[in-house]
Amino acid sequence: MDYNFMKGRLVRLAAADYEEIASMIAKWSRDSEYWRLMASQASRPYSVNQTRAWFDKEPPDNFYFLIRCLANDQVIGDIGLDGVRWNHGETFVGIGIGERDYWGKGYGTDAMQIILRYAFQELNLQRVALDVFEYNPRAIRSYEKAGFRHEGRVRDCLQRAGRRWDLIYMGITREEWLGTLS
Repeated sequence: MDYNFMKGRLVRLAAADYEEIASMIAKWSRDSEYWRLMASQASRPYSVNQTRAWFDKEPPDNFYFLIRCLANDQVIGDIGLDGVRWNHGETFVGIGIGERDYWGKGYGTDAMQIILRYAFQELNLQRVALDVFEYNPRAIRSYEKAGFRHEGRVRDCLQRAGRRWDLIYMGITREEWLGTLS
């Protein structure tokens, strides 16, 4: 093995420097569109101290990384596996590209492909799941490109911009992921 499996075509996953990411997340939380794509809670800005306190509570079965652009080493987002259930070989993945200049250009898809490689090859997991809001078709397309399949939805789950939206569940198994490699 002579390759960096934490590196993709456009990005690399890096250790989470909590001081650095706390200031980045505090900055990104002031972008209400970013927040609405990431969370079901009402949009609100977070301070660096609030973000640091959240990281201090991070469970040991979470694997959290910064997403760094290969071209300039800038932190453009974050990605993580949340609550690995070792007895089932299953986890939940979350991703956010906070820097708008990198939206819709393949950086998120590349980061997702790296974290899936990490989940299936390094952690030996069997399944990775996520959820996404119906009003985020860009993310849905990205997840489909990475090999995720639609598994279900919670209808009218979320109130945004004067209407109801579904929450979509997606997942990928190790075998499905292996099929994307050929």
